[in-house]
Formats: sequence, structure tokens, C-alpha cells
Amino acid sequence: MTTPLDALQALGTADQRLAPDLELIEIYTMGGMLKLLWHGTRDADEVVMLLGGAMGGFLGPGKVYHRLGQHLAAQGRAAVHVDYRRPDKLDQSLLDAAAATDLAMRQGGRKFVALGHSFGGAVAVQLAVAVGAACEGVATVATQSAGCEIAEQLHPTPLLLIHGGEDVILPAASSEMVRMIAGYGDYDFVPDADHNFTHHGTSLFERLSAFIDTSFASAPEPDLTPDIDPDSETDLS
Repeated sequence: MTTPLDALQALGTADQRLAPDLELIEIYTMGGMLKLLWHGTRDADEVVMLLGGAMGGFLGPGKVYHRLGQHLAAQGRAAVHVDYRRPDKLDQSLLDAAAATDLAMRQGGRKFVALGHSFGGAVAVQLAVAVGAACEGVATVATQSAGCEIAEQLHPTPLLLIHGGEDVILPAASSEMVRMIAGYGDYDFVPDADHNFTHHGTSLFERLSAFIDTSFASAPEPDLTPDIDPDSETDLS
């Protein structure tokens, strides 16, 4: 079976260590450049996939992604920020996230948490379904509902949805809809938070790091045969 990383048909790669626990990886493809910021060691057993919105980028809501990456690396875990080749295209962005997960698996990753903001919430949901039992938790912040129609397939993976009451980009009803589709999940409504959780970075970091800890702590040993098919419209289209 063709793996997601193989499906990228990479022309080449380059990497540069930026700090003791931070590495930039560039994967060159005919469809553009996939960029990964990798916190922690390449062979970490527990890995968090950090997925941005439709504009791409690395910072995440409340600029929390870099802080989470540093925190996870200090715990002996890894965090991989995925900067998509085409951040406005869900199918390609899912392939990018799946390829990054595939790369982590090849190097020792066994347990994963998918964390997505805005558009990245849909990527996180679809990635979790594709990865299957190896995904131990899914968290979304200000997610869109489009692309989350398969959320009912997440069960019993722990699910956390966070949304702000002052979000003028995507209403809180989007997260409520995803929770309804899934049929379960913890829903945190933050009345005074905007779409980017501009003034809520610290509280968001604390909530997400606690969720990650709980997800990994309760995880059984996973079956490392991901149900990812690059020819399937549902998974990687």
C-alpha cells in the first residue's frame, strides 16, 4: 500500500536544527513545499500534530503552538507543526498532515494527538479517523464544521472542542455542530474569546496541555497499522 509520505512524491528534503529541541524540515513536491517545525526528538513515542488554519502558519491560536511544542519536548514528547502546501485545500492539507504523521511513525511515534485550529479542526478530525487507534485524542479550537462530517467515526477517541463567543469568523455553533455529529465530546465555550484567542493564550495552553496529558495517560498500546489510503476520497483524496 502506498503510504501518505510516499504519496507526496517528494522531489527532495532539507532540514536545519534551529535550537536543541527544534528542527525545520522542508519537503519539496510538485504541489509545493511542505514545511514542518519539529519540537523534541525525532524518535519520540508520543507525538502531537499541530494543525493551522486556512492561512497556514506556525503560531496557532493564542500563539500557543510554539509554547506547547517547547512544553512537550521538555516532557520527552514531540510536537510537529504542519505548514500545508495549499492551506486552503482540505484534501491536500489532510495528505500533508498524514504524511507528517507517517514520518513520525517511521521514526518511532506510536501514539498521537491531533490538534487543529479553525480550518485545521477539520484536518484534525479527518486525520484522527484516518490514523485510527494510534490517535489518542482530538482537540479543536474555533473549528469549522465543513469537513467534519465524519466526526461520528471518532468514537471512542477523546474529543475536546473549544470555541469563543466573540468569534466573528466562525460561530460557536460550528463546534456545537461537530459535537452533535460526533455524538460526544467535551465542549469549552469561552464567552470573551475571539477567533484567534488573542487574549487567552495562557488559559488555552493550560487546557490543551491538560487534555494532551490525559489522552496519552489513558491510552492503551495502539495498533500501528493506520487505515490511511491515498486513493480514498474520505481519507486523502
